[in-house]
Amino acid sequence: MFRCRIADFLLSSRKNNKSIFLRNIDNPSISTQYTGHKARTSVARFAPSGFYVASGDVAGTVRVWDCVGEGITKGEYQIISGRINDIAWDGDSQRIIAVGDGKNRSGHCFTYDSGNSVGEITGHSAQINAVAIRQQRPLRAATAGNDAGMVFYHGAPFKFNTSQRGKHTNTIYGTEFSPDGSTLVTVSSDKRIWLYDGKTGEAKRQIGEGEHKGSIFSVSWARDSRKLVTASADQTVKIWDVESGKAVQSWRLGEEGVVNFSYHQVGVVWPAGRTDGLIMSLNLDGDLNYFAEGKETPTRVVQGNQGNITAITTSEGVRGKAETLWTGSYDGRICNWDVSTCSAEKVDGQSHKNLVTGFAVAPQNRIHSIGWDDTLRTIDSAANTFIGEATKLNSQPRGITVVLGKGPVIVVSTEKGLELYDSDNQKLNEVLTKYVPTAIAAAEVGGETHIAVGGDHVDIFTFSLPATLTMKTSLPPGTSPISYLSYSPSPSAHLAVGTLSSPISVYNTSDYSMATNRWSAQVGRVACIAWNPAGTHAVSGGMDTHVYVWSLENPGTKIQAIHAHKEGVNGVAWIDGGKKVASVGWDATVKVWKLQGLV
Repeated sequence: MFRCRIADFLLSSRKNNKSIFLRNIDNPSISTQYTGHKARTSVARFAPSGFYVASGDVAGTVRVWDCVGEGITKGEYQIISGRINDIAWDGDSQRIIAVGDGKNRSGHCFTYDSGNSVGEITGHSAQINAVAIRQQRPLRAATAGNDAGMVFYHGAPFKFNTSQRGKHTNTIYGTEFSPDGSTLVTVSSDKRIWLYDGKTGEAKRQIGEGEHKGSIFSVSWARDSRKLVTASADQTVKIWDVESGKAVQSWRLGEEGVVNFSYHQVGVVWPAGRTDGLIMSLNLDGDLNYFAEGKETPTRVVQGNQGNITAITTSEGVRGKAETLWTGSYDGRICNWDVSTCSAEKVDGQSHKNLVTGFAVAPQNRIHSIGWDDTLRTIDSAANTFIGEATKLNSQPRGITVVLGKGPVIVVSTEKGLELYDSDNQKLNEVLTKYVPTAIAAAEVGGETHIAVGGDHVDIFTFSLPATLTMKTSLPPGTSPISYLSYSPSPSAHLAVGTLSSPISVYNTSDYSMATNRWSAQVGRVACIAWNPAGTHAVSGGMDTHVYVWSLENPGTKIQAIHAHKEGVNGVAWIDGGKKVASVGWDATVKVWKLQGLV
């Protein structure tokens, strides 16, 4: 759920995420992350003053925090025993009502700074989905939920006044007072829109009968209180003239005539304070759609990964971009990012069905990906679409690399061994191993192609055409299983070895002697390592949530980003010619870091 402050920013929370993101509406790449919640976040609302945010999570906790300064938490309050579904502020930015799915109570009224009670929420027989507070005096509040009823309160302190039953026949998802306080609106899964008197709660009339063909999930008022906008499961966003009760404009998202759950519109907002009439909607896939009255299609669509980002790689720019990032997430979604603008596009076509494990970049605009649906897929990066059929692997993949000098040949490590494919994903060979290969990397070394395979130790193979692997050497076993392998660029290639609990070790590829084992700050599993184009520095990330940049020449020095990603870092990459680093993690974010003091 999201709502806007004045005209500049929006709030959002992402599924399976414990963070709240504050993003600039006009430049969404400008973003602030609040990480104070210990459980998955569910809702966030700006105070009318614009200085604070109240956010809730699935554990029933509401946190009030500073959104202008350093994000300092003002207060933490345990409201109910279950999920917080909605939050509302009063016009003075002093009182908050939070509602949701609790056992002993489904909502509570309290002051933002001390948590003192300023009323009680009663009158419902099921969970409450929505709450609104009238911004003018006399103060009024309304709640609505699964019992199909709207309860009206007088305050403050807020007390039950009346309830409206029978207007809706099913779950009410949204309610909101008009900016002038004269009217209250409710929307429901029964596809109905009801209007009420803003002072008394008396039902006035229903509008839009039969217009929406699916559940209405959200509603928002225009700043002049003469229009409102609704978002529905029928894939439409509609503007309504309140006086006439007629829809004056409608947008349908997705392919015409085709029902697609991804385009269900689950949230909508008409940002207060803007003079351009901007309307924003959120669909089930997490896309933010920008609308302008009079325009037949969205003026902008902001896309990205919507959950734990599990893989990242870079490629040369395509489609007019100077440089491109590719990211994959736990739900199978893959996006490409324009590094210069930090804007993303979802890759078209049939993606992986669940977690994306890794990428390999090949010539001729090909990006190969693997996932936990046990498939190998190919992306045409120039067309931004999957091509060909998915190739079924023999078991779950653990890593992927590409042999360029004598190929390209795609090498996938699985739980059973190694599988080798040509550029069309036709299998060339399969090599069974006596251990589970947990990591893999390849490089051109002194005229040979070396493939490093990690498990409880590291084996080094040489590759020869058509698809033959020959054992060259093995590195001495360490004290911890291998978690990641990365070769630096040729010709002076080095192999960096990450483990589950030991320092990162670096080996000279000429004889695989130890170059350094002093990259030791990462605690726990090293999830990713990437070398800069010059091969002089490497960046790593791990489950300790930190990102480190290491120097080969000065191994005792490092640049660090502490708590870079809440819950852990999953991937890193160098961009902008080695001047910046991009990282991804469990918090569903792509972050770009400027490097200072690199030695």
